[in-house]
Amino acid sequence: MPDLAFSDPDLAALYDVLNPWRPCDDFHLGLVMPAASVLDVGCGTGALLRRAREEGRTGRLCGLDPAAAMLDRARARPDVEWVLGDLGTAGWREEFDLAVMTGHAFQVLVGDDEVRAALAAVRAALAPGGRFAFETRNPAARAWERWTPDRAVEAVDAAGRPVRVSHAVEEASGGVVRFTETYTGPAWDRPRVSRSTLRFLGPEALADFLAGAGLAVEEQYGDWDRSPLTAASPEIVTVARRP
Repeated sequence: MPDLAFSDPDLAALYDVLNPWRPCDDFHLGLVMPAASVLDVGCGTGALLRRAREEGRTGRLCGLDPAAAMLDRARARPDVEWVLGDLGTAGWREEFDLAVMTGHAFQVLVGDDEVRAALAAVRAALAPGGRFAFETRNPAARAWERWTPDRAVEAVDAAGRPVRVSHAVEEASGGVVRFTETYTGPAWDRPRVSRSTLRFLGPEALADFLAGAGLAVEEQYGDWDRSPLTAASPEIVTVARRP
């Protein structure tokens, strides 16, 4: 089930406000624009594919997401194919030249079987020679240690009302982090709390999972400027190819 932050219409409406266009989006857009057919797995509000259309991208663009509230916002752009569901139910076969998972969506795959099933479905959806681009936070950077209530973010919703968003880690063990995201503001009579679980995989484990799915790492970076991956890098940005 999608987290409350994605499944609740009020919180879904805040997603683009809290996550404006960033260098990560520029990176993925650079891959999307020349690709003949694109699948965005966990597309959310569809910001990436909507921008691609705005910049003149033709051809097939398909966004897949399990959260209906997010897709309701994406569907404001009707010239993109929006699909409610997940990789396990979609069943595409050799239909896309590029698949992407942005916004650290890959990290919601917590169990080994989840990771294997998702990668197998991505490989099946890719045409021979197709590429899969995604990112995960580098576990060596320990980003979750900075997810503390004192680092709350403040924003303004579409109605001009202030919203405060704070995070608190409940458990971090074995590469799995469980945390809460709390929304407060005059729009609600009590705080809205979304609970999430993310997995932090290192480069060696990622390489093993990709190889097991028949995907070969083609490029890997430590940040969106394509700098080399090191222990201090905040990201593990990976582009893999189906041979």
